[in-house]
Amino acid sequence: MMRPRFVTGLIVAASLLSEMAYAQGTKLWSVERYEQMEKGSTDGVAIRSDGRLEAGPAEALLYDTGKSYVWSLTSDAAGNGYLGLGGSTAASALVMRVTPDGKASKLFDSKELAVQSLLVAPDGSLLAATSPDGKVYRIPASGGAATVLFDPATTEEKPKYLWDLAVDKAGEVYVAVGAPAVVYRVPAGGGKAEVFFKTADQHIRCLLMGQDGTMWVGSDGAGVIYRIDTKAEGAKPFAAYAAPRKEITALAIDATGNVYASGVGSRGATPLPPLPVTGTVGVTVTFVQPGSSTAAGTNSLVPDGSEIYRIAPDGTPQKLVTLKDDVVYALATRNGSLFASTGNRGRIYRIDPAMPGQFSDVAHLEASQGMAFATGKDGLLVATSNGGKVFRLADESSRNATYTSEVFDAQGFSRWGRVEVRAGAPGAYDLYVRSGNVESPQMGWSEWSRISPNGAVSAPPGRFVQWKAVLRTGGSVDSVAMNYLPKNVAPVVDEIIVQAGARVAAGGGLPPTTTVQIAFPAATTPAVTFQPDANATPLTAQKDKTAVTARWQAHDDNGDEMIFAVWYRGVGESNWRLLKDKITDKFLSFDASLLPDGSYELKVVASDSPVHTDSDALSGDRVSEVFVVDTTPPVPGALSATMTAGKIHATLEARDATSPIAHAEYSVDAGPWQYLEPVGKVSDSLTERYDFTVDVPPAVAPVADAREHVLAVRVYDRYDNMAAVKAIVR
Repeated sequence: MMRPRFVTGLIVAASLLSEMAYAQGTKLWSVERYEQMEKGSTDGVAIRSDGRLEAGPAEALLYDTGKSYVWSLTSDAAGNGYLGLGGSTAASALVMRVTPDGKASKLFDSKELAVQSLLVAPDGSLLAATSPDGKVYRIPASGGAATVLFDPATTEEKPKYLWDLAVDKAGEVYVAVGAPAVVYRVPAGGGKAEVFFKTADQHIRCLLMGQDGTMWVGSDGAGVIYRIDTKAEGAKPFAAYAAPRKEITALAIDATGNVYASGVGSRGATPLPPLPVTGTVGVTVTFVQPGSSTAAGTNSLVPDGSEIYRIAPDGTPQKLVTLKDDVVYALATRNGSLFASTGNRGRIYRIDPAMPGQFSDVAHLEASQGMAFATGKDGLLVATSNGGKVFRLADESSRNATYTSEVFDAQGFSRWGRVEVRAGAPGAYDLYVRSGNVESPQMGWSEWSRISPNGAVSAPPGRFVQWKAVLRTGGSVDSVAMNYLPKNVAPVVDEIIVQAGARVAAGGGLPPTTTVQIAFPAATTPAVTFQPDANATPLTAQKDKTAVTARWQAHDDNGDEMIFAVWYRGVGESNWRLLKDKITDKFLSFDASLLPDGSYELKVVASDSPVHTDSDALSGDRVSEVFVVDTTPPVPGALSATMTAGKIHATLEARDATSPIAHAEYSVDAGPWQYLEPVGKVSDSLTERYDFTVDVPPAVAPVADAREHVLAVRVYDRYDNMAAVKAIVR
């Protein structure tokens, strides 16, 4: 169905320009989808699954227990709520009564950990199931000591966990247990419990008694929903639906007989620990704790969220909705709608059964888990855990419902333009904006300023902004978009490295021959950090003595497109000279012959001129460390060699104009090359002298003159340039 849409506001244009330069073009921050809206905070606002904001149920805190966990909740005809509390230590189980005006009193406590389920019986007494290793107690309506109605220790199965209770019109009580999965029936007046239903599943997690005496049962393990006629003697359970999820956490029924169920957890292997259950001698029995129970106790998540199903009166099943980030703990029907209470974000959802796939997020509770529902005066009561509270969710809609968006980071100092609103009835809402330069609005932001009817914003320029919508009766908002213009900032060149003797193929592709990796130095902890390039991995280059490659990192906080220029100057020189400009890559390879041998620096200039006019463009630069260009080999002097006492004695002096002599080597009569030390042993100067004596190798026939020998010497500088000389010795 099409919704009426009304638009307020225009895109900001030239009116936003000032004497300061701003980034190229106005940008738009838009909030319109549910995934965007749910990031904000709500006070009486419902967020529909299509993203619309509208007034939700009025919400109020009724009672704060001061404890962490409320596991169960029920109510009586007078509107009193009964809370089942628990903790992580023995004797934490507690039942409190809360009146409609929020006054609380203790009714019951026991040695167990928690009161897992509560139910008001037809005679007005209160039934309380404790767990683990607990019992079912009957607490008289008029007060007084509680009595044990059911003790699992007296049964053959001896289950460890009691999960839920149901009662029929005759007062017979049904107890859902786990480890193993059984439903027991206890006579109305008390007495021995009998096994009413038993499965091979892990647990029976929830029960639901229909007005016609049909009981619905949800299991954990196979995720099956069973239907049993409690009025028929020996009625056989019927598997009404095998859910895609492994655990059925809650059941509800509406006035027309539609049954609703929630399922969580993926079938198959589970990482949850086994429960400590002892089987008979020689038999090992392993039960896995229900995923929803573990998630509530540890404040964690169940993977893949939850699904909610409907089983029609004729038995047809249908999936209504998937909540991918939530665990459904309780379901309730109210005024034709289905409500789901979830964790671990404390959300309450309202689902319209007539519109599968659609829902409304109607409340964000101040607690992690919404654990249970009960009927209250003019609405629903909701019990929560982490922390343990009771909220009232009224049938009437909230007045002056308020939605506050998430804080938006413009990534830089910005001017705020007009706000575009797509909404329902004009005048049924007010919109406000505030801004600041720190992420938290509590730290020196501007005050809220109301947006005028034409969408103009009076919030001061800054980096962060936030909007707020206040909905009056009948008001709704579908989307809010804010125009903004970031102030232009100069690009930053973060790092430069220069590698002599390396060449990168055009386009940065892999060269086919021997390569060298041009990597940035290991990161340290600088005084000022910068945002590095996403791709700072080593750049593959080809070894080439005739080339030099420079590589750099650069960023622009506005996200502007950048172009680069590379300049050079010799050490000791004042003027920079252009090597190449209009570079779009972040590297440059050039012929070393362009620069005479010597020591140099490179300067990389980054400019945002591709997206700015010449007058508005900004640039930033960075200078490299000194590097050496040396393509000329050393110059050896005359090699003097004579025969002395049957050995060859030689002397040589070699010079290099740019870099120190790195090493030398000699060969006699084309034999293997041997390392040659200079006079003084250390080769570290532009001039090195060599004075050495070597053995004469034996003559190899045929030779014309066995007394003649050839001595060759090769000299290398630091950049692997080489020169060779030879001498004939007789």
